[in-house]
Amino acid sequence: MTVPVLDTGGKPEAGVRGLDVLVENLRLTYDALADIDDLIITAGGDCAVDLAPIATARERYGDRLTVLWIDAHPDLYTPQTLRSGSFHGMVLRTLLGEGPAPLVPAHPLVPEQVIIAGERAGSASEHDYLQHAGIRRYGVKDLDRTLDGLTGPVYVHVDLDVLEPTQFSSLGYPEPDGVQVQQLIDLVSGVDNLVGAAITEHMPTGGPSDSADAEVIARLAAALTR
Repeated sequence: MTVPVLDTGGKPEAGVRGLDVLVENLRLTYDALADIDDLIITAGGDCAVDLAPIATARERYGDRLTVLWIDAHPDLYTPQTLRSGSFHGMVLRTLLGEGPAPLVPAHPLVPEQVIIAGERAGSASEHDYLQHAGIRRYGVKDLDRTLDGLTGPVYVHVDLDVLEPTQFSSLGYPEPDGVQVQQLIDLVSGVDNLVGAAITEHMPTGGPSDSADAEVIARLAAALTR
């Protein structure tokens, strides 16, 4: 299914660029998800595309849900702490109930439901929040501990910038010293009781590496839908 979201226009409001477009796209995505009672896999777009799918999973599975946020960045900014107003840096914080009011879910996640993995580029304000909220976090070096003790329904969010950019270059925000491709595939393959997933932030360069990067995404999708 393709959701016919808007990809241009919009105006800055409440510290967020294109907030009106984001609100409309959120509505369109909720409408698309309304009749789906099955595993939901979302592909394409930036991290904001996962707002409705994760909120829907939260409604469906309640406090039993765990969100595994695999990303080089924790996306825990607020409109007050991110001067650019780019919402894709605020998505997880919004899912936790602190974000632009029109985008905050009716039933936000609580910090105990979130695991951040592969993060290595968060800001001081984001790390302060992580420490205060007590969110579980695993970096690249201890990624293999991410699934320890994980039970219940799991939603997996993948921002492709978690990957080592010398192995995957179709990225808008590459960060050095990332996760190896096979390491990421092995990680998501080990998730039991997967109820949803997203693969986000694919930005092809138009260069010779695009086909190899597309193959990586295909392998990742196969691991998630095994």
